[in-house]
Amino acid sequence: MRIVSLNAWGGKLHRPLMDYLSTVEADVLCLQEVTRSVTVKSDWLEYRDGSHILPQRANLFEEIRAALPMHDAFFAPTARGELFDGDQIVPSEFGLATFVRRSFAVIGHAMDFVHGDFSEDGYGSHPRARNAHAIRLFDYEAGSTVTVTQLHGLRDMNGKGDTPARHGQADALVKLIERILHKGERLVVCGDFNVLPGSVMFEALGRLGLTDLVTSRGFTDTRTSYYAKEGRFADYMLVTPDVGVVRFDVVAEPEVSDHRPLLLEID
Repeated sequence: MRIVSLNAWGGKLHRPLMDYLSTVEADVLCLQEVTRSVTVKSDWLEYRDGSHILPQRANLFEEIRAALPMHDAFFAPTARGELFDGDQIVPSEFGLATFVRRSFAVIGHAMDFVHGDFSEDGYGSHPRARNAHAIRLFDYEAGSTVTVTQLHGLRDMNGKGDTPARHGQADALVKLIERILHKGERLVVCGDFNVLPGSVMFEALGRLGLTDLVTSRGFTDTRTSYYAKEGRFADYMLVTPDVGVVRFDVVAEPEVSDHRPLLLEID
């Protein structure tokens, strides 16, 4: 089974992103920062937050779903806010997207907020609401079950250090996983956590027997050249000891976002 986790950056690097997702042959694709705008025909919209302007694909979720016809698709928005098509305000959802190859059976779902709650009338002030999505899969070829959970961790304007909100987020994530995880089954947790390697998040996930592959295998950068700030850790992939890791990589090339894809193959 091949699992890929990536912050898609709203599809800003659209062509290389779509080329990568179409050819990486992921069985489970966990994406953060995915857009869905159902009332507009334009391909591109703009996210505007003061002086910060970021091009966004209007319907990135639908584009990826069309590119992966052999996958089941699930979209989990955190909020519906405003993007712009020129001077026109366009309501647009923003959140997680999970794609699962149909040769694997999805036998359980758990999705909930780990910080804040859904907002239907704006993205809100920072730290904005965040959710997590857990899926329990049966692998027919291996004859076994694995739970894959993804998270887009909250963003704090003061940095990636631990805060009371991040403590609460970690506890909420563990509780969400425990709702779906069966005793003795394999577990993978991934995503853009927006925390540092020493975060309380890893202490909390360690209670489930999880170990991070990014730091434990010597990787020191999960960002690309499109991210110019210091602090190169954001994305993580954790596994329980019973997960047979065949291959793990923090993919440096091609650059498809301001985050690097995390690629895990398990037996």
